[in-house]
Amino acid sequence: MGYKLLLLFEKILILLPRSFRKGFFSALATIGYITSKKYRNIARQNLNYAFDNSMSEAEIKAITKYSFKNLLYNFLYLMEIRNLSKEEIRKKITIVNKEAIDRVHAEGRAVIYVTPHYCAWELGAAGLSIEVEPIAAVYKKLKNRVYEQWLLEARARFGNTNLEKTNVIKPLIKLVKEGKASGILIDTNINKKEGVMVEFMGKPLRQTATPAYLARKFNAAIIPAHIRTDDEENYTIILGDEIKVNKTDDPQKDILEATQAQADWLSDIIRKEPKFWFWLHRRWKGDNPEIYKD
Repeated sequence: MGYKLLLLFEKILILLPRSFRKGFFSALATIGYITSKKYRNIARQNLNYAFDNSMSEAEIKAITKYSFKNLLYNFLYLMEIRNLSKEEIRKKITIVNKEAIDRVHAEGRAVIYVTPHYCAWELGAAGLSIEVEPIAAVYKKLKNRVYEQWLLEARARFGNTNLEKTNVIKPLIKLVKEGKASGILIDTNINKKEGVMVEFMGKPLRQTATPAYLARKFNAAIIPAHIRTDDEENYTIILGDEIKVNKTDDPQKDILEATQAQADWLSDIIRKEPKFWFWLHRRWKGDNPEIYKD
C-alpha cells in the first residue's frame, strides 16, 4: 500500500510543471531546516570541525539551508529519472574529461568510479550511465524498504545496477575481471574494522580502501567523479584523471597512498564549493564521535 501511494504521489507531481515541483521540494527543505534541530546541529558541528571554526554564522546558516534543499532536490532528481527520457536527461548534463575513461578502456581495463554525496549525485549516476557507461553502484540497505524499492528502481532505469554493501567484495571483483564499471561512495561513515586512516579536510578519519585494493590487485583504474551546477537546471559531470595505485613490495603502503589521494581530491572540491557536500551526515562519527556531543 505504501509503495502504491508513493507512485501516486510521483505521478501527480510529474504531471505538474517542473517549476512547481522545484518549489514544492524547496518548501519541504525549508520546513525540514526549521523543524530539524538535530540535523542543523550536525551540519554546524561538521562545518566547524572541518573548517576549524573559521566560518561565520551567516556562512554556516546558508550552507546548512542549502544542504537541506540539495537533499530534497535529489529526491526530485530521482523522480525525474524515473519518468524522463534519455534525451531529456542528456539536455541537462555536460560531461567533462570523458577522455580519461576512453584511455582506460583503450587499455582494456575496468573503471572504478569514486564519488561523494555532492550536489545532484543521483542525476550524476544516471548521466554517467547514459553518456559514458553503466555502473554497478554499491549502496547501504535502507530501513525504509518501500523507499528503497523506489530508489533502486530509479537508479536502474538507464542501465545502472545496484550492489548491496554487505559481502560486496566478490561481486566487485567479478565486475572488474569482466571489465565492467563500478561506483563506490567514499564519503560515508564506516566502522573501525573497515578502511584505512587518512587525512580528510585536514582531519583524521577512516575511509574505505576497497577502490585502491581492487585497482591494485586487478589493474583497474580509479576515476574520481562529481557533479555540480550553477543554476540548478544545467549540470556538469566532472571526471578526474586516473588516481594511480603503486604496486611495490609494500601493498599496505600502496593502498594507503591511493586512498589518501582520493581523500585529497574530495577535500579539494569541498573546500572550493562547500555548499554542495552533504553536511547533514555525521561523517566523523566513527573516529571522532566527540564532535557530535551537544
